[in-house]
Amino acid sequence: MAEESKKKLLVVRVRGNIRVHTSVKDTLRMLRLYNNNTCVIIDNNAINIGMLNKARDYITWGEADEKTIEELFAKRGEAYKGRLTDSKKKIQYKGRYVTHKGNKYKKFFRLSPPKKGFGSIKTPFSQKGALGYRGDKINTLVKGMI
Repeated sequence: MAEESKKKLLVVRVRGNIRVHTSVKDTLRMLRLYNNNTCVIIDNNAINIGMLNKARDYITWGEADEKTIEELFAKRGEAYKGRLTDSKKKIQYKGRYVTHKGNKYKKFFRLSPPKKGFGSIKTPFSQKGALGYRGDKINTLVKGMI
């Protein structure tokens, strides 16, 4: 297996829920991409790449840089307001939030639509569309959506 990169991936949902196959819908739910124009930050590993390839007709993704991640947390990060443990201190709810610089945030970001639009949401990025792998160009898309 190839050496896994330490970079994070930005994933943005482009298309909606209508006529989506159940297995793809489950994959989008596992990625926490519930609605259009929702973004998540995930690790770059083989399991996540497999999920991205399964849902490639509904999402776009690429490698994130630190500046974009900082902007996302600063401008679009929603504070996690749920409980941390149950009343008897037996159940820990650590998986429901992500910690960034000491603050707790929800694991997804609600973004606005891109300023000049996605282009065609039915064709891949390699054919001047909006879907699939973008590489570093995901940063310009997300900055236009913040």
